[in-house]
Amino acid sequence: MIVRLLSAAAVAVFLSAPAFAQSMGDTAKTLGEQTGVNQVLGVTPTTADFVSEAAMSDMFEVQAGQLAVERGDAATKAFAQQMITDHKKTAEELKGLISSGKVKETLPMKLDSSRQETLDDLAGLHGADFDKQYRSVQVSSHETAVSLFQRYAASGDNPALQAWAGKTLPHLQAHLQTAEKLAQ
Repeated sequence: MIVRLLSAAAVAVFLSAPAFAQSMGDTAKTLGEQTGVNQVLGVTPTTADFVSEAAMSDMFEVQAGQLAVERGDAATKAFAQQMITDHKKTAEELKGLISSGKVKETLPMKLDSSRQETLDDLAGLHGADFDKQYRSVQVSSHETAVSLFQRYAASGDNPALQAWAGKTLPHLQAHLQTAEKLAQ
């Protein structure tokens, strides 16, 4: 009986989450993007959230890659160098969309606390421990990025940014596949 009640309550919460997010407007969407709830529910990020999350993802990939180039084994270093190159490129493309006026958002200047904490944790590791954790982080961060870009490319509300997300998505998917192979 208790299990049925708990199951019913869980289903009710899960099913009401989209309605709650809709009723709370942008605040719930922003919170949902930061917590991963939107990813689970498949909610399209707002343009502001997409820009912020994409920019922080690029910053994180570059900074984590720089650590990996210093500390990783040969395979980790090669992957990390590719991440630095590719994510610097996408960061510049995003900046270009904003500076051209096609996207009217502000880029974040630093990492959010979660990404900074992950970077700090990586900075405390060396050798095989570093490689294992960096590779694991690359899988999870690219899963998140792929979801973000898929959702915005499918139904984002800024046409220029939506097109860029769609153009960038295959590269992120390739990064994810490589990260998964590297993590095995």
